[in-house]
Amino acid sequence: MKLTQQVKFADSVFAQEVDGEMVLLDMNSENYFGLDEVGSSIWQAIEAEEGMLERVLEVLLEEYDVEESVLKHDLLVFVDKLAESGLVEVRNEAE
Repeated sequence: MKLTQQVKFADSVFAQEVDGEMVLLDMNSENYFGLDEVGSSIWQAIEAEEGMLERVLEVLLEEYDVEESVLKHDLLVFVDKLAESGLVEVRNEAE
């Protein structure tokens, strides 16, 4: 996975913020997923930045006091886990 890719939320996923954290429901599998505060911030940044991971990283760097390399790694791991769970699709920027 690379920062030049774009993330798109799966059509089957319903997301709702509850007490500052995101709760996700995959309508296909009927599985619920809970995101902590950081995961919720990433989800919201993906939504706000139309899934462009480079811009998501920039937004998160402004929000959190962390080294860019650490945040980049954590972001890519998080998105990879979302993709493995079928909650998002990852595309090349040109698609």
